[in-house]
Amino acid sequence: MNRSVFFILLTFILFAIDWYVWQAVRTLLRTSSLGTQRWVSGIYWGFSVLTLVVYILVQLLPPDIFSRTVRNFVFAGIALPYFAKLFAITFLFIDDVRRFFQWVLSYFIPSVAPAAPADPAAPRIPRSEFMAATALVAGGSLLGTFAFGIISGAHDYRIRRVRLVLKNLPKEFEGIKIAQLSDIHSGSFFNKTAVKGGVEMLMKEKPDIAFFTGDLVNDRAEEVRDYVSVFDKVKAPLGVYSIFGNHDYGDYAPFSSKDAKVRNLEDLKEAHRLMGWNLMLDENRPIRVDGAEIGLIGIQNWGAGGFAKYGDLAKAYQGAEDYEVKILLSHDPSHWKEQVRAQYKDIDLALAGHTHGMQFGIDIPGLKWSPVQYRYKEWAGLYQEENQSLYVNRGFGYIGYPGRVGILPEITILELVRG
Repeated sequence: MNRSVFFILLTFILFAIDWYVWQAVRTLLRTSSLGTQRWVSGIYWGFSVLTLVVYILVQLLPPDIFSRTVRNFVFAGIALPYFAKLFAITFLFIDDVRRFFQWVLSYFIPSVAPAAPADPAAPRIPRSEFMAATALVAGGSLLGTFAFGIISGAHDYRIRRVRLVLKNLPKEFEGIKIAQLSDIHSGSFFNKTAVKGGVEMLMKEKPDIAFFTGDLVNDRAEEVRDYVSVFDKVKAPLGVYSIFGNHDYGDYAPFSSKDAKVRNLEDLKEAHRLMGWNLMLDENRPIRVDGAEIGLIGIQNWGAGGFAKYGDLAKAYQGAEDYEVKILLSHDPSHWKEQVRAQYKDIDLALAGHTHGMQFGIDIPGLKWSPVQYRYKEWAGLYQEENQSLYVNRGFGYIGYPGRVGILPEITILELVRG
């Protein structure tokens, strides 16, 4: 589909959404003065036209004119009102179904038909003012919630503590404290001070070892340049270990050449080095405490359902057979069921991220829900089957929508204990 056809189709879809919601606004304006109706109409349709014009301009102008943060906020300012309108439409559709059946029944049962409206131009079966008001309140509430998620939720870091029993854990590792970060997405940040605060929260926990499970950037290594001096403060006596996520390879951004894309990945490797993070690329290493050791395995991204499979677990596993306890860093949680559970029954613990909990949902004691659960069975928190465990971090950053609603950014602290 060429760009012109796409814009024409998009314009039609957005106009249809605006027109449908406008019917609810008109219903509530029926008794208002003509002047009020004109003012409301001008504001409503003026904003809709402005939204479309801004979107087209951002698409047509060279991408380097705006920073990634500016583009994120522009798209959020465009997309979120339409999400809210679509939510409102669900209530309007219910009312239209009612009107349709009342219209059909009126031909067979005359008493069902409402009295003829005073205004000949008015619809024979008018919309319900209650449902119109409900639709607009629902849409407005959703829009307000998303706005609050940007203002408050984006950097409302939460520490989640997990006590994990491992049956073969050497006694020297009893009580060891692991910190996990995931999905930083530094190219999306708009509040460096808040990000520093999140790192300070982590360091106050005094972890023994720290892991980062992928997606340091959205697309390009340059995104993390201003945050190297922030994340290099993540330290631990037993080291900081990291892996790549699907976004780190630059697969979702245009590059001038294959060599440019390769250089981008090399620059990202250098960023990990500058921060003092030990990047693991399909390999394993021993973690030693007082002469005892456990095995740490780190692989490149491996994801089911169309995501890139750069990782090679067989290669990473070589030499790790004799470790009594094995911990795997693998960005995408789908890897656990697809390969780890199926072929590597002796990997005790896998740590992942990737889903962000979709940055939207409900996450309270006794109730955990997000639309992402219909795509990923393991999407947030701890999962255990037989003697194997998976922990999915909800993510430190955000992408696309520059905020979070319900599913807040996470710093995980896992305490290992002997079974």
